Amino acid sequence: MEATVARPASLDLGIVGNGSIALLIDAHGRVVWGCIPAFDGDPTFCALLSPRLHPGGDYAVELENQVSAEQAYVPNTAILRTVLRDADGGAVEITDFAPRWHQNERFYRPVMLMRKVRPLAGLPRIRVRVRPLADYGATLPETTWGSNHIRYLLPGFTLRLTSDAPVRMLRDELPFVLDHDLHLVLGPDETLTQPVADFVRHAEEKTTAYWREWVRYLSIPLEWQQAVIRSAITLKLCQYEETGAIVAAITTSIPEAPHTARNWDYRYCWLRDAAFVVRALNRLGATRSMEEYLRYVGNLAANEGLLQPLYGIGFESRLAEDEVAALAGYRGMGPVRRGNLAWLQKQHDVYGSVVLAATQLFFDQRLIRMGDEATFQRLEPLGERAYALYDQPDAGLWEFRGRTEVHTYSSVMCWAACDRLAKIAAHLGLGERAAFWRGRADAMHTRITDHAYNAELGYFVEALDGHRLDASLLLLAELGFVAGDDPRFARTVDAIGERLRRGDALFRYVAPDDFGAPETSFTVCTFWYIDALAMLGRKDEARALFERILARRNPLGLLSEDLEFDQGEAWGNFPQTYSHVGLINAAMRLSRPWQDAA
Repeated sequence: MEATVARPASLDLGIVGNGSIALLIDAHGRVVWGCIPAFDGDPTFCALLSPRLHPGGDYAVELENQVSAEQAYVPNTAILRTVLRDADGGAVEITDFAPRWHQNERFYRPVMLMRKVRPLAGLPRIRVRVRPLADYGATLPETTWGSNHIRYLLPGFTLRLTSDAPVRMLRDELPFVLDHDLHLVLGPDETLTQPVADFVRHAEEKTTAYWREWVRYLSIPLEWQQAVIRSAITLKLCQYEETGAIVAAITTSIPEAPHTARNWDYRYCWLRDAAFVVRALNRLGATRSMEEYLRYVGNLAANEGLLQPLYGIGFESRLAEDEVAALAGYRGMGPVRRGNLAWLQKQHDVYGSVVLAATQLFFDQRLIRMGDEATFQRLEPLGERAYALYDQPDAGLWEFRGRTEVHTYSSVMCWAACDRLAKIAAHLGLGERAAFWRGRADAMHTRITDHAYNAELGYFVEALDGHRLDASLLLLAELGFVAGDDPRFARTVDAIGERLRRGDALFRYVAPDDFGAPETSFTVCTFWYIDALAMLGRKDEARALFERILARRNPLGLLSEDLEFDQGEAWGNFPQTYSHVGLINAAMRLSRPWQDAA
């Protein structure tokens, strides 16, 4: 009996999770990535990054003589179904999910994956392989077994696989005919006190009901509803609920292009990326993520308002970067990195990011705990830092490792921090503080405009007194720094379309950086361009481009960080929160109104 696939050929992956863990499952129903016991932990399932020393790092249900596979989410849930078919007409269905529901006035969300394997046709023969690895693929964990379970002794965590299949079939990876439903629970080392089939059936019902109720209360647009719902669920799965942190992506070290050195660990909370996620979910009415994220920010040990660009999901401030020798990398394209040196950088836009993420807290009357004067006072030190740093050089949102400049986007985000503080103070009736912050914001606006707009070129530029373009300038109107119909903004959008666009997608920038010239499109930049076109009244053009980019999602509707220009192949870490934020925002802006449905 041959294994289905040696390794993933592309990022045609699905994500399942519950706010405690997240796992990636390939098109054949094989778990190929999953960190235990949290998003940034040891990748117990690391087949996605090609283990060198030991076979495995996966969890597969293999169908003998398989000839095809099809896959889809249960509508409006994070439950994934995979159907495998064999050459003799046999078929099996694999249902994967991480349990999540309300219980005892909290969420039940254990470190657990449940799998149900059901025969659909014929007499399919399957083999179940559960091959976790430890220490980033370097070590085979010790195993023990009992009458109906197998235990995998990982460093600091013991996984238990409980099943109604004979243990020998699982332990020895023996093939067998599947003639009735099979249930498998992989989770903490705890004894089940009920039949495993009942436990899985009950959990599937409760988890389905949870996700459908969550989706039911989203304020989705009339058009592209399924794309927006899938993106919203994906963003929700990228929030580590224990602390409220939102990771940039679930993976590490998927390169931005084939064989490039642009290869990073994204399993951390970038304050910028997380703020974009919060604002997108707020637009959909899912405000709980904002409250949890602001709780996370409030618990950071920030010194006098000084913030790093990113932190660990458990508030870690030091994220030392090293390379992992035991993993060869995605398609063998190493190195595999653990940690991210960007924690050492100065990225001044973070202050505006946090204030913008918090702004709705003061205005949204649906919230049980709205922002008050005390909350405002906790934000003011961020405004002070923003004012002190808005005209100082930093690494910028693109995290240049070899140069610093006074980046226009960073300066504008610092202005946004002061501008929103002025609006919040006015809303709270704090006249003196409103005048104080308005004065600062207006002064910053004048200086930034004078130096970020290049009159000779006729458009805004990447850095104060500079001449290059980058895609972040597409956000100037969205942030309220300029009006959507400002001719200067229109000329900037045109220049970006001319210089950074290639086919249907956009570069972040084209000037060479520390690693040479970029090779792939940064997906969210294309959505920013679509938004900008719509703001300029070019809505038909924007809609057409949006439809073409939607067609480049993977078969399950998910997006990575980057897209190859010609073939549209996905690259970069996955699934990328930035990309799904861009999709949601563009759909909300472009959709016809609900009145049209009548």
